[in-house]
Formats: sequence, C-alpha cells, structure tokens
Amino acid sequence: MIPFTDEELHPAVEKSLEKIKPMLALDGGGLTLLCIKNGYVFVQLQGACHGCASSGQTLKYGIERQLRIDIHPEIEVININPGMEHEIEGLANK
Repeated sequence: MIPFTDEELHPAVEKSLEKIKPMLALDGGGLTLLCIKNGYVFVQLQGACHGCASSGQTLKYGIERQLRIDIHPEIEVININPGMEHEIEGLANK
C-alpha cells in the first residue's frame, strides 16, 4: 500500500518523469502524465515510443523503475494508448 494520496504523489511523479523525458526524446519519443488514481500512475507514451516493440521495457524498466527509486517501491505505471482514456477508471479500481 502506497502511503500517499494521489494529490501528494502528483508533484513527486511529475518531478521524477522530468528525469526520464530526455532519455525518451533521444529516441524520438515522449510521454504525458494523464493522471494518478488509487496510486496507479497513468501515462501515454508518444512519438516513437507509441507502438514501439520496446515500449513495454521502457515502461517497466525505465519509467516505473525511476518512480520506484524516487517515490515508493510499489508504485505502478500503466500506459494508456491514445483513444483508450476511458479505460482508466476500470484499471484504477483493479
């Protein structure tokens, strides 16, 4: 259980993601923080990252790993593909 509210997590997550964005940009990619719900961090991979075969690795071993180091070891990141934002509620309540 993550001992922070979603509101408390937001600035820390944004700060941590800023460390990752330059790495993604080197490969022509990027990401947007969509929201934080029930301790889950919802992002949208963009540019070359969207649909890339390595995007799952980037999500778990790049983005999620950095957030776990910076914030909490149980934080989980979920990528939401464009047009699928309506799935956030269901995923946040799993």
